[in-house]
Amino acid sequence: MEVAFPVIDLSKINGEERGATMDMIKDACENWGFFELMNHGISHELMDTVEKLTKEHYKKCMEERFKEMVTSKGLEAVQSEIPDMDWESTFFLRHLPESNLYEIPDLEDDYRKVMKQFAVELEKLAEKFLDILCENLGLEQGYLKKVFYGSKGPTFGTKISNYPPCPKPDLIKGLRAHTDAGGIILLFQDDKVSGLQLLKEDQWIDVPPLKHSIVINLGDQLEVITNGKYKSVMHRVLAQTDGTRMSIASFYNPGSDAVIYPAPALVDKEAEKPIAYPKFLFEDYMKVYPALKFEDKEPRFEAMKTMESTVSLGSESDKPNYFPRVTPR
Repeated sequence: MEVAFPVIDLSKINGEERGATMDMIKDACENWGFFELMNHGISHELMDTVEKLTKEHYKKCMEERFKEMVTSKGLEAVQSEIPDMDWESTFFLRHLPESNLYEIPDLEDDYRKVMKQFAVELEKLAEKFLDILCENLGLEQGYLKKVFYGSKGPTFGTKISNYPPCPKPDLIKGLRAHTDAGGIILLFQDDKVSGLQLLKEDQWIDVPPLKHSIVINLGDQLEVITNGKYKSVMHRVLAQTDGTRMSIASFYNPGSDAVIYPAPALVDKEAEKPIAYPKFLFEDYMKVYPALKFEDKEPRFEAMKTMESTVSLGSESDKPNYFPRVTPR
């Protein structure tokens, strides 16, 4: 029997259905690593404007460049699978600790303005969700936000992607399978063109394109902090022959100098191997991640264990003074 992808009405978290809603979120975090939020508090009007301006920007500034790239690489005529390329057109916005919104060329002023507003709403939703996760995990309120904070706050950015029609979708992935490196990911995806899938019990399952929803998925850092209670999950985007799929994925991640390790309250003191994950700096994980992104996550954790044995992270009490200040990239 096919299990329905979890879709959660967040408006019910403030009423008499709070307990049931919290249970649905708990189940989705423990058994899926992915879920879809409806009635999440971000206005539909704002989302519609973001979608309209994102699609206009792609048409005006990026579509032709993508077609030129396809032609230059002879991708229309490929006959065998291309394992090391993604069929996507993307750009990145950084919001925290410092915004680069006004450094990105080609963006119209009204688009910059609306993306800034959208980022503020997504940041609020991410922080609300970290508190919901704390409650479900039995952690003190604010624990996850504090861990993510480091010495100068979390890192937060958005990857804006378009997946144009692909002549050989069986030979080129829209985006290869991977888990996300960071904390909590909030995705505003196209509600007409599908393609996002997650891996659950060796089956690829579609993440349904629902209008005005925000898809949440959990990154590698939450797997570490929860000592494996929550898992980051492999996901991919399939290329399609029809339609351009829009994807706006915002990553609410720990600060570069945040120390990541399993929450003591979630470590089983009685077990023979109570701590399943290493302790490391988030920026060190991000040095390892790019080269290993499209592989299993376990070697990344192993690399952190090796670093842990050679690098002293200091005690919690001296953390703010112990770490050098890192210039945001």
